[in-house]
Amino acid sequence: MYAVEVRDHIMIAHSFKGALFGPAQALHGATFVVDVAFYRRELTAEGVVVDIGRAHDALKAVLGPLNYRNLDEVPDFAGRNTTTEVLCRHVFDKMAQAARAGELGAGSEALTRIRVTLHESHVARAWYEADLAADEASLQLLS
Repeated sequence: MYAVEVRDHIMIAHSFKGALFGPAQALHGATFVVDVAFYRRELTAEGVVVDIGRAHDALKAVLGPLNYRNLDEVPDFAGRNTTTEVLCRHVFDKMAQAARAGELGAGSEALTRIRVTLHESHVARAWYEADLAADEASLQLLS
């Protein structure tokens, strides 16, 4: 399996609901380093997984609406705790859409898997990963 990974970061504010979160129930800030890995079984004729520049541009486009925002005010997250895990899935869904739309250039049609990792500090991270075919099937079930 071949993979290529791109990285960016976002700076956000948010708060959590529920006693589980203790002091994080108050509004606080976070800086996340975001890695997105793209997997495919064989390389393209050009010898790549996807166009790394276009993949990075797609990641920037996904993160742009979240950067320097209070996520408590972003409609996509209304009524939800924006945990690191929730944010991973959000970024995954948007990057999977970009791949399906061909926004990653040649090779995106044959991607088999995407993994999104958010590093919330040097000691903690979370990720969401799925096969694109399995993810597409779960999206169709929800429709």
